[in-house]
Amino acid sequence: MKKATTETPETAAETMTPAVNDRPEDGGRPEAAPSEARPRVPRPKRARSRRVAGVAARSSAEAAEAAGATAAAPAPHILIIGGGGTGGALAHDLTLRGLRVTLVERGEITSGTTGRHHGLLHSGARYATTDRAAAIDCSGENKILRRIAPGSFEENDGLFVALTDEDEEYEKQFTEACWQCAVPATRLDRDTALRMEPGLNPALRFAIQVPDATMDAMRVPLRFFATARRAGADIRPFTEVVAFTSSTAADGSGRTVSGVKVRDHAAGREYEIGADIVVNAAGAWAGKVAALAGVDVPVVASPGVMVAVRGRHTNMVVNRLHAPGDGDIVVPQRLLTVVGTSSWIAADPDDLTVPADHVAAILRESSELVPAIARAEVRATWAAARPLIGVAPGSGLAAAAAPAAAPAAAMAAALAAAGRGLPRETRCFDHATDATPTEGFVTIAGGKATTLRAMAEITADVICAKLGLDRPCQTREVVLLPHTAWYRA
Repeated sequence: MKKATTETPETAAETMTPAVNDRPEDGGRPEAAPSEARPRVPRPKRARSRRVAGVAARSSAEAAEAAGATAAAPAPHILIIGGGGTGGALAHDLTLRGLRVTLVERGEITSGTTGRHHGLLHSGARYATTDRAAAIDCSGENKILRRIAPGSFEENDGLFVALTDEDEEYEKQFTEACWQCAVPATRLDRDTALRMEPGLNPALRFAIQVPDATMDAMRVPLRFFATARRAGADIRPFTEVVAFTSSTAADGSGRTVSGVKVRDHAAGREYEIGADIVVNAAGAWAGKVAALAGVDVPVVASPGVMVAVRGRHTNMVVNRLHAPGDGDIVVPQRLLTVVGTSSWIAADPDDLTVPADHVAAILRESSELVPAIARAEVRATWAAARPLIGVAPGSGLAAAAAPAAAPAAAMAAALAAAGRGLPRETRCFDHATDATPTEGFVTIAGGKATTLRAMAEITADVICAKLGLDRPCQTREVVLLPHTAWYRA
């Protein structure tokens, strides 16, 4: 299976000069072919998210100059690197705001982390006690996605199950946190829980019901891609970024990114794509992409193992009633059951393993929740890398605080703890505000599959601010095309 949704950059290549009426290889910059202006539906302006690591907006004079441009001038062109859920949602958001969009992905669309998660539409409950910001985001986006992607979710709800005294003691903290994060939570006694889910461990004490749901990991993102493409986005799979094109300020104080050089793996050639702004939406590979532009971003790859067993052993999502841990989540997927996960920090998201001890631990822990899992045939095992905001132990800033020679076992434990300890927050970095400014380059990272639309909204707000445009987000209400539209010409 493909591992990534990455793309990468470096220096300029041959210059492509498109003929009239041909598809411009630069994605439609002004010197190529102008595009028609797209109408937009006016909406009240929202306050922009505060989770933005600096935004360099145009001055009012620059905005006025831009507004005075001729009506025939083409809209700004945005190039997105990364064909995962966030990239697809961003392409959709930007096309609705009337911008021209080209998206490149080194493999097939959704072939990285997006297509490899367990398919849980989070209610926010799992992170209510440990990551309040992520829980609040998930709670809100859970409702929005059900509205704009009808028919894509099995609205089966979820149960957090108490088996031990420790689980019972966790109840008060859990329910209070759910209330604070606007996550509905209903306590069920033992008999009621077993009537709803007969496959649960009969030794359970009680359960708490929350509005989790399940989804196909690839079909929901494909709805964003299909809708974006219908609106004019140019989506290019098997197109890997191998270099950035840029210019350096005369005084050496910073650089301006003007596009990328790509390698088309299907056609076996390389060419350049120009852009007004380049967005790094490469997920766990965001650090690699940023490095090609000479930029550092604090994104680490935190893989987790998942195991699919034959048989649908529950109809609801089942979690253990404790802080997120290994092997404590059971997700029904059609006629299979997906159980997981584990967590550690990996040096390279392209080099993931599936440790046998992780698989054994996941099966052992999940069978405490649903005993039938212990007897089920294993259908598949795999790992997917979460893109988390932070610094890995033993590298970068963390190395300064670490012992000079930590034992291997201690380092492995630190990496595992770091994977669970890092927040699931979303961060958008405008690199024009870095210590050494890089204009025209933005990175979006972190988040969850459930929050892909919100991550795109944050990023699109940053882009519009940089361009001096007042174009509100519309993705909270626009219903997406069905996933099958992606496969239609």
